[in-house]
Amino acid sequence: MGNLFSNFNAGTVALVILIVLVLILIVSNIHVVQQSKAYVVERLGAFHAVWGVGLHLKLPFIERVVKKVSLKEQVADFDPQPVITKDNVTMQIDTVIYFQITDPKLYTYGVEYPMSAIENLTATTLRNIIGELELDQSLTSRDTINAKMRAILDEATDPWGIKVNRVELKNILPPREIQNAMEKQMKAERERRESILQAEGEKASKVLIAEGEKQSVLLQADAAKQARIMQAEGEATAILKVQQAMADSLKLLNEAAPNDQVIKLKALEALEKVADGKATKLIIPSEIQGLAGLAASAKTILGDKPEA
Repeated sequence: MGNLFSNFNAGTVALVILIVLVLILIVSNIHVVQQSKAYVVERLGAFHAVWGVGLHLKLPFIERVVKKVSLKEQVADFDPQPVITKDNVTMQIDTVIYFQITDPKLYTYGVEYPMSAIENLTATTLRNIIGELELDQSLTSRDTINAKMRAILDEATDPWGIKVNRVELKNILPPREIQNAMEKQMKAERERRESILQAEGEKASKVLIAEGEKQSVLLQADAAKQARIMQAEGEATAILKVQQAMADSLKLLNEAAPNDQVIKLKALEALEKVADGKATKLIIPSEIQGLAGLAASAKTILGDKPEA
């Protein structure tokens, strides 16, 4: 009885162990593929499938996950590479590659070391392109170089399941003596521009000052002109008023119908006013010379009359 119980317990334990091992085996072969990931699976050593996002069960001992591939865009920053320009100038250029894996199967089986292959291909392509350009062209044609390298690398890496999106020349370092010459040239150019800006500023200041003086002179001349105009208008107005007064006086005199004696007396009054001035000589018209007798006669007549 004891032996039977012992055998039962041993069998139960073995069964439990077997069940646990089976569960562990099943759980270990359950794979959850995350977003932007892909698993390359082989069955008995041959390519079987590419697992996308979701839950997958791998057959134990028959299938295996060969490579887990990221489908996101990736960046590869390569070390500076020595390149020689067309005019025999050696420069150091480092590049940055932005690429994306589009075919996990080709990426797994297309090339042994994809990143090393891309780096060597980038260096070779860069040397070929820079070798056709002179130093000045290499320094000023980054966009052109980037576009050519992207097209060449994208075509070359297509059989590897890789798409090259962008290529950027990160740094272009010419020899030290050329760098010093370029720095001096840039400094001289900055000084020249500063001198030009300063000269233009002084010129603009002088122009503004001259313009202000011109405006001041014009305003003064205009003010003097207006003063003369106003003075002339005042004099003209005064002359018109005097002439108007004379005209009114003559009009009244004509309306009164004066006789010849009255006119002669008026002439004498005017002569008297003229004589009151500071003139030392008087020219008496001949018409007025006969008034002396008229004045004597008037005195005689007035003298004979009794006082009122």
